[in-house]
This record gives sequence, structure tokens and C-alpha cells, in this order.
Amino acid sequence: MPEIWDVYDVNRRKTGRTIVREQSWGNEKYHLIVHTGIFSSRGEMLIQKRCHAKRAWPDLWDLSSGGSALAGEESWQAAERETLEELGIRLNLRDVRPHFSINYERGFDDFYAVTADVEIPSLTLQVSEVSEARWATLEEIRAMEREHAFVPYFPGVIELLFQVRDNYDGAICQK
Repeated sequence: MPEIWDVYDVNRRKTGRTIVREQSWGNEKYHLIVHTGIFSSRGEMLIQKRCHAKRAWPDLWDLSSGGSALAGEESWQAAERETLEELGIRLNLRDVRPHFSINYERGFDDFYAVTADVEIPSLTLQVSEVSEARWATLEEIRAMEREHAFVPYFPGVIELLFQVRDNYDGAICQK
């Protein structure tokens, strides 16, 4: 069954229209993507290795979970669903705002950073999306980026997730 996405305008308002994922896009059509960085109380991020059959960035390590919001979903709902589908982790993000959002050519990308100590053997990986998962420090992820073994996010995105996890004090460091 094809994915159906809500169409947003440039100001991130739903237009009331939808589009099928594989459909061609016209001007002024945007959609919503979500990413979640799950952190342990030790300060490590849960990362996943994308399945070899993925069209984009196969066999590369990635953030804990991510994907497109489906029609009718709010950002937090999409982040919960993607995390449950990909890793089998049930999060409650109902009253959680994204830590930051990045605009890109075709839409908006919300990033969540949460703490959840989970054991790797307890995960239920979605085999069509994820081939393995592990905990990693920021230094380990930086090394993967240098080796081109991690999805190529803009410089600083991963560091920002590590810095803002469980923090809503704004962009000014309060420490």
C-alpha cells in the first residue's frame, strides 16, 4: 500500500491536500519528516544500520529512527510510529516538542532527542528497514561519519542532538 502524505505550504500549514509518496511534486508542496535520537542515561545514542535494500543510504548507520509523517499524523505521532515500527520501542511523545527542525527543499524535518534505556536484545527490528542496532558515543559516530559509514547529515546535526537531549532551555547554553 502506498504511503500518503499531507501536503504543507511554505509556512508549515497543512493545505488539506495529500500526495502519494511516489507521485511527482509540483511547486509549493512540502511534507514532514521526523527523526528521533534515543539516548541512554550513559549519554550514548541508539543508532541503527539501514537495511541493504533501502533506496537511500543502504548499509549506512543512522539515527535511532526516522521517516515521513503519514497523512493525518502530527509530528510527535509520526516519531512514535517510526520508532515503534523500526525498533519496537514504544515512546510517549504526545506532549513533547521537537528539539529542533530543519527546513529543506521539499519540507520540514523535526528532530526529537529522548532518553530511554533499552537493551539491544529487547529490540524488534523492522527487517525491511533496519539490519542492526547498537549504542554509540558521539566520538564513535564522528568516526563513522569520517569513514562515510553514517548517513551524511549536515555538519553539526548529530552534535546538536547530543547537546539538546532532554533540554528545552533554548539555544543559549545555560550551564
